[in-house]
Formats: sequence, C-alpha cells, structure tokens
Amino acid sequence: MSCVNNSGQAMLKTKAKVALEDGRVFEGISFGAAGETYGEVVFNTSMTGYQEILTDPSYKGQIVTMTYPLIGNYGVNSEDVESRKPFAEGFIVKECSRIVSNWRSEKSLGDYLQENDIIGIEGIDTRALTRHIRLQGTMKAVISTEDMDDKNLVGKARASVGLIGRDLVKDVACEETYVWGTGKSDTRNQKRDAGRRCKAGRCKVVVIDCGVKYNILRELANHGCRAVVVPAKTGAEQILKMKPDGVLLSNGPGDPAAVPYVVETIKHLIYQGSSINYRLPIMGICLGHQMLGLALGGKTYKLKFGHHGGNHPVKDLKTGKVAITVQNHGFCVDIDSLSKNDIEITHINLNDNTLEGIRHRKLPVFSVQFHPEASPGPRDARYLFGEFVNLMRTKGQRCLNGQTFTKS
Repeated sequence: MSCVNNSGQAMLKTKAKVALEDGRVFEGISFGAAGETYGEVVFNTSMTGYQEILTDPSYKGQIVTMTYPLIGNYGVNSEDVESRKPFAEGFIVKECSRIVSNWRSEKSLGDYLQENDIIGIEGIDTRALTRHIRLQGTMKAVISTEDMDDKNLVGKARASVGLIGRDLVKDVACEETYVWGTGKSDTRNQKRDAGRRCKAGRCKVVVIDCGVKYNILRELANHGCRAVVVPAKTGAEQILKMKPDGVLLSNGPGDPAAVPYVVETIKHLIYQGSSINYRLPIMGICLGHQMLGLALGGKTYKLKFGHHGGNHPVKDLKTGKVAITVQNHGFCVDIDSLSKNDIEITHINLNDNTLEGIRHRKLPVFSVQFHPEASPGPRDARYLFGEFVNLMRTKGQRCLNGQTFTKS
C-alpha cells in the first residue's frame, strides 16, 4: 500500500528510515520528497486536518507523527492552508491513502509533499513510535531515503540541533507589515468576513507575527477587526504609533525563551501602552501565551512530550466548563512562577494539570495556551475572540471611526 499521485497511480516505493537519538530505528516506505530531514519527533492525535498541521508554522523544527492510521484520503486543496507554505520538517504516517476522494481535493498528499520538499514516510508502526515518545519523551530524529545505515542515522540524529534555546520565529514570521484581506487571504474568506463588525466600528488589532495561523486572522475578521500583521522584531514604540485598539500575540514554533526581543516588546506594550485613561488590551495564543508569561515575570519549561492534537480537555476555572481544544506546543508556563497578586489562573489542562490560561487582575491582558481559532469539530473556545473584542470596546479609547470609549 502506498500514496497516490494526481493521476491516481501508486507512487514508486522507496525504502526510508526514521532514526531517533536514543538508538531506536523504524523502517518504512517514503512518499513525498527524497533526501534527509532532521527535527524533534512529536505525535499528533488529530484524525483529520493533516494539511492544516503541515502548514502550521508552530511545527517548524519538528517531525510530525500522526497517530490516526490512515492519512491523505481527502487530498489537499488551496483553501485550507494555515500559512504561506508547509513548515513541518517531516511527516510520519501508518498508511498514506491509495485513494483520494473529495470534491474540494486538488492534489494528493504525496504530490503536495513533493512540491514543497517535505519528506514523508509510511508503513512504520506509529503506535510503537507514539508509545516510545510518551515513555521516553520527545527527542531529535532524522528521516532518510538515502542513508540506510542505522548507526550513521542515529549519529546524525544525535548531532542535529534541538529546540531548546533556538530561535525559530525568525524563520516563519513575515518580513514586512501587511493588512489581512489585502492580498494575503483568499476571497472566499473575505466574503465571509465582511458581514460582522463590532458595535462602535471596526477595531484595529496589531498582530505580532511569530508564526501566525491564517485562521486567527480569519477569526479576528469574523469578529469585526481589522488585523495589521507586523514582523516579530517590530518594536513597541513602532506598534504604539499605529494606535491599535488591541494587540494579539500569535502562536509560533519552539522555545519562548529563545525570543527575548519579543518578550521585551510585550513588556513595553503592557506598561507603556497603559496610562490613567488608557489600557491597551492584549491577547496571547500558544507561543504568545508563553511569551506573555515571561513578560509578566514567569518562567517556562519543556514538556516531556508536549500537547499536539485536537482533543485536549481544558477546564475554565471561572465557569467550571470543560472545552475540547486544539493544542500544539512543547513548552509550558510554570504556574508557580507567576505572581498570584497580579495574575489569575483561568484555564487548566485536565490531562496533566498544566497551565492553559491566565489573566492580569488589573490590566486588560489575557492569554491561552490552546488554539481558540482551530476547529477540527468542536468550536468550544471561539468565545475568547469575543472577549478580546469586548476588552477593546470597554478598555480602549479609540476605534477606527474615531469614537472613544470610557470604562464603565
């Protein structure tokens, strides 16, 4: 069994191997590009959404293993991408579907990987690999279609660069400022986005791009916001000169401690963006949540095998409700490192009791570790964008139509 190309023919079977730094080696069949690729191997528990996963910039530096056994059956299309290109370093599946069948499909998964120079491997025991990662933790790995010597491959995996202390944001962030909906998004979503506005006018949100997913920008538009996306290295003074109604700290890849320049920008925005009559609303998502935690004096640490998938239960401590959430992170904010006088814990992961959300007690600043914009089925967390809009309406002074607000 092997992946198919656009003509429906089976692609040429080529032997490939996955080698982990601890010496474990798995042999399978390649699909997609040929060559060698390196990264931290992780597993994702989603049953669908492989195209969104591949194009999520947060996977830069990682090789993704899908736990669901059959991947690729509905093909790939040009509408469901989450960024300008796939950023995952490699893709591991049990079986790549021999049949591509969906009315929206434009090409097969194998062709898509080939076009974007992503190496894929199928035919390995993904259950065994997933269990190994759960027990031993995430680790560096290599996929190769060229070198079949186990000892060589393990040595290459060990010698490769890990994630801790590595700035991957610079590899995925935009290089120039742009406004969402003026050439960076598809017309289908622009027609859908055009109908909703906040009551007092269209709010201006500056999005600090550390690897932002397009669906975050779509959700901002759906909630009546004009999203101005700026490169990760944009300073606080430059952002404040744009006179935003709010700032969103995006998701992104890797270690939050490796991007101190963004953390410093956030610190300045929190305190320089506040005065007696003005409080700048700030929302963080995933890496944005972690960087906000660092800016507020907290610490981060690396999880054993991270949270990756579309079925993670998170409890809202205020309401007691449990949301089924989408997650993709390997680092976490240490709950005990945050000041209880200034920071309120809002969400907790029910699988391991790790921190999933915080809110400042005095300023309109909050963040979540999970992805409220993602919806592989449930849309439990999308209300958070509404909360962000409400903060901009009640805490900020300005909307694009010039109307001012005062705190009630």
